[in-house]
Amino acid sequence: MSEQSRNAANTVELPNAVPEKPVNNYHLIRNDPAFDNVYDELLARGYIAQSTDEDAIRELLKEPGTTFYIGFDPTADSLHIGHFIPLMIMAHLQKAGHRPIALIGGGTAAIGDPSGRNDMRQMMSLDTIRENGELFRRQLSILLDFSADRAIMVNNADWLLNLNYVSFIRDVGAHFSVNRMLAAECYKSRLEEGLTFLEFNYMLMQAYDFLVLNRKYNCQMQLGGNDQWSNIIAGTELIRRKENRRAFGLTLNLLTTSKGDKMGKTAGGAVWLDADKFPVFDFYQYLRNIDDADVINALKLLTFVPLAEIEAYAKFTGEQLNEAKMRLAFETTRLIHGEAAALAAQEQARQLFSATKGAALDTESLPTTTYKSEELIQGINIVDALCETGLTKTRSEARRLIDQGGVSVNEITVPDISYNITEADLRDGAVVIRRGRKNYHRIIVQ
Repeated sequence: MSEQSRNAANTVELPNAVPEKPVNNYHLIRNDPAFDNVYDELLARGYIAQSTDEDAIRELLKEPGTTFYIGFDPTADSLHIGHFIPLMIMAHLQKAGHRPIALIGGGTAAIGDPSGRNDMRQMMSLDTIRENGELFRRQLSILLDFSADRAIMVNNADWLLNLNYVSFIRDVGAHFSVNRMLAAECYKSRLEEGLTFLEFNYMLMQAYDFLVLNRKYNCQMQLGGNDQWSNIIAGTELIRRKENRRAFGLTLNLLTTSKGDKMGKTAGGAVWLDADKFPVFDFYQYLRNIDDADVINALKLLTFVPLAEIEAYAKFTGEQLNEAKMRLAFETTRLIHGEAAALAAQEQARQLFSATKGAALDTESLPTTTYKSEELIQGINIVDALCETGLTKTRSEARRLIDQGGVSVNEITVPDISYNITEADLRDGAVVIRRGRKNYHRIIVQ
């Protein structure tokens, strides 16, 4: 890259955009007073997987003032619960006086990250990427305070989309060894199926992001999922070669079960942070019903409950663990959706539990789907209703549950898959469908 081009890279204006309507629950954040250094708390909670230099990073984070970044490629129209891990670590570090940069990958999403994949990501239009990025902005404000330059939000589309490719390859690509890149885990899994040259550029793009942020904001550290290790190392190496200064990297453990499987999947798909894609009550119940073996780890990663309190929960067994699960569900729901929504979900869960014990069910608080009156006159097939209300993901799952006697309408077991919900099923203007013991949904008529 020419000297003129390099100067342009140094002076490019990067937006510090703040969402118009932040959902900031920042006042809920507190660091654990048992730790003098935030790095030690992150380590104790189980966030940190790998680091480029643990002693140097601990020293770097000892006093406030370090700028660091995490990237989020907008490949969907919402963040999911797996993304909440990097959000939490950014909040911990910000509370300790460090400055996060939340990078929206409007440019890198156009390439597609091959890390952890056996196939190529579906190509998205630039318009879709841009729209998804705008939705991410609001969700990143759930825990981060972007006021008064306490955090920065940028989009790498602002410097990647207008790059001169020949200049970029001459200036950046010359510092990358193809042999070393092919040995990286992020590329190994793609070689058998066929790694495209498009994806091969991803590591260079991410490394260049780190270089731009280092030049513009003195960003000294990049954080990412454990699958990003090779890409992060590439960024630190590029900064060392181009700027003759040290930069650091940390990778984070993924949110997994005790068996090593990724958490955050349900019969209906991912556990999204957007309440329109994944209702607040369903979010609460997902965490309320996790396996006993996973609750302590989830409390450490998804809440700000002090470790001393979590260790007390770790001594619980059997039914006692329900208390820890309820704390997990409430605290995490409160952080993401606000206290009022968390209290409502908690009360709705209590009502449903009471209903299974014989008490009256408060149908007003149930998730609700509205149908037109003519649809009810014609009759709504129970299989269709289960899928449309989200109680089941597929028609085959709905049929199987009905055959097993696991579906009821107004607490009467549905006899077979030919059952149609009609006006005759209305009770006080509503129909209540139950799947299993605790999953309820209300149908009302427009």
